[in-house]
Amino acid sequence: MLKLSSLNHTWILDVDGTLVKHNGYKTDGADTLLDGVKEFFAKIPQEDKIVLLTAREGEYLEELKSFLKSNNLRFDYILPDMPMGERILINDDKPSGLKCAYAVCKERDSALNIDFEVDKEL
Repeated sequence: MLKLSSLNHTWILDVDGTLVKHNGYKTDGADTLLDGVKEFFAKIPQEDKIVLLTAREGEYLEELKSFLKSNNLRFDYILPDMPMGERILINDDKPSGLKCAYAVCKERDSALNIDFEVDKEL
């Protein structure tokens, strides 16, 4: 379980294989939401920012936005045309010792069962 501070957060999430079935929009003709995604998004505080990354070409962006909105999944930014390689997050920790970056890898197309809680002591 991730223990997060009560500060506002930035969530950076991959789309294909993390939120929806990988390449389902191509192989099945439509996206399929993975288990646990709606529950995960419901836990994200409204004040937090959500950035979605996808290797999908920009021509599929409006279709993706429509799918996300129809499933009541909020986002602030979607970045298409991302490289298919590793995603590297680099950030500095606060002088207080607060850890300011986490990376979580999950199995492709598995349920999104990442648990977190806000610890008001942090």
